[in-house]
Amino acid sequence: MGEIKVGTASWTHRTLLESGWYPHDANSPERRLAYYATQFPIVEVDSTYYALPAERNTALWAQRTPATFTFNIKAFGLLTGHPIRVSTLPKDLRPDAGKQRLYADDLPPKTYEEVWTRFLAALDPLVRAGKLGVVLFQFPPWFTARAASRQTLLDVVARCRPLRVAVEFRHASWFDGDSEQATLRFLRERDIPYVAVDMPQGHRSSVPPVVAATSDLAVVRFHGRGDHWTSTDIDEKFAYLYSEHELADWATKLHDLAAQTDETHVLLNNCCADNAQRNAAQLMELLNQP
Repeated sequence: MGEIKVGTASWTHRTLLESGWYPHDANSPERRLAYYATQFPIVEVDSTYYALPAERNTALWAQRTPATFTFNIKAFGLLTGHPIRVSTLPKDLRPDAGKQRLYADDLPPKTYEEVWTRFLAALDPLVRAGKLGVVLFQFPPWFTARAASRQTLLDVVARCRPLRVAVEFRHASWFDGDSEQATLRFLRERDIPYVAVDMPQGHRSSVPPVVAATSDLAVVRFHGRGDHWTSTDIDEKFAYLYSEHELADWATKLHDLAAQTDETHVLLNNCCADNAQRNAAQLMELLNQP
């Protein structure tokens, strides 16, 4: 059976810092990351979805963690088809005037290419340290199962190569009827890791908790099962604490998944207070991990 790495989707969330999860002496960014790395072997960096990462920061992350620690990096929203605020772009790449929220097509091609260049270049310190796991591409609800979307996936993989890309869908068309097997076959034939999710159902962005291996590496993300998935308040949206019964059911599935892979990354994204950290620790116990 392959290795299972369990962690959370943040170590700096405001409500986590307020929760008391960190010991009193973990009172700086350096000490908090160092402490986190004593508890979990992997973390997902979600801040890179909202703004381009800085190479100086990724270098510090690499320096402040053990040699075997893993960072999964969430792709910048502009690169996954999401709109972004103009203010999240570096000043030299911002349009002179116009919209305050931009899609990729709103930028000149040269500027869009520069965004890609800077995003990938910022990951170099993690690559050199052997600490980059996957680059997570979470596509929007309007990214539906069609030929153009599949070509976009191939383009993303080609741009990032040799970095590993993992893909998460947010539209049920990828899994409706025969589409599920077609989606998994498409990814498997191209050795692209698929991201399984546990999330609230019944929404436009909901996808079923399909668990499958499409590469030698698998990723599973837990978003919670709360009643406020459509809330614009992020804390409210992810304010869910999994029960031990819910996690135990997933532990069995994760063991089965790990039997088909060399490595499985499990990230708790119910990042409100210390919910994610508590559930990640519970899940590690259920998986019989120290």
